[in-house]
Amino acid sequence: MGPRADIGTPTPLTCVPYARAVSGIELSGNAYRWWVEAAGVYPRSHRPAQGAVLVFAPHGGMVDGHLAVVSAVRSPREILVTQANWLPHRIEHRQPVIDVSPGNNWTEVRVWYAPAHAMGLRIYPTYGFILPR
Repeated sequence: MGPRADIGTPTPLTCVPYARAVSGIELSGNAYRWWVEAAGVYPRSHRPAQGAVLVFAPHGGMVDGHLAVVSAVRSPREILVTQANWLPHRIEHRQPVIDVSPGNNWTEVRVWYAPAHAMGLRIYPTYGFILPR
């Protein structure tokens, strides 16, 4: 069952070109590769900042990882993101993501799941944030 028509904006884009366009960070390749590709090119952090890209590691069926752009920092452990293709073929704006990592370093997160109107139950590993220059 796909997402409801009222959830997000339809898009043909995947998370990579969408994150590049929204953040201005000029990296390419699979989402999970951005963390390594950013080394020495863009600042990387384990603290969120508006405009930064959160890089998800491959996990389960998400073999290419995922990218989400921080649209707001609500607290040290909660951000809002805009992202493409978390729900297939949709752009979602200002979706909550919470840090559930034991070290409060954003290496494990839970993501809002719009069809359920609740935080998703799965915990996703992340590498951290790539900051625009």
